[in-house]
Amino acid sequence: MNGCSWKTLLVGSVLLNVFLLGAIAGGAWRWFAVHGEPQAQPAQRVALRFATEELSPARQQQFAQALKSSRREGRQYARDGRDGRREVLDLLAAPQLDRNAIDAALTRTRTADSALRAQIESGVVDFAATLTPEERVKFVEGLEKRGQWRLPAQPQKQPQKTVSEASGAQ
Repeated sequence: MNGCSWKTLLVGSVLLNVFLLGAIAGGAWRWFAVHGEPQAQPAQRVALRFATEELSPARQQQFAQALKSSRREGRQYARDGRDGRREVLDLLAAPQLDRNAIDAALTRTRTADSALRAQIESGVVDFAATLTPEERVKFVEGLEKRGQWRLPAQPQKQPQKTVSEASGAQ
């Protein structure tokens, strides 16, 4: 080989090594950046249908069927509520604001929404009536985490100081 081809080969090797070192350094930086931070918690599924996750698959299937049945029976209420909201929006967009018509449409919408909610809640209670007491406890715990019965997280209580601790701090 002549001197020029050695130089070309050497420059190519240096460039390749610099590229590889950069890739390794970038990969290491990315790995440490991701693993140094606390991992994000997976999104909690809060839909009502997930309230039975702690129950057997057969019970989960029964609950899914009960919900589906309740929703099917309340389909007209859902349609009425959706139509009422659309009517409210149309009335609000009208050139003349008709307060009485808007109030009447809102009342119809609220009535339909309440009827749909009552239909679904009745289906949930009917399903709960088929559970054993142990299953019902698990179901209630699931309801506290999901659906419209979901409870907000309880704030951590601060330990209260005793009388002797409070007087000693003075």
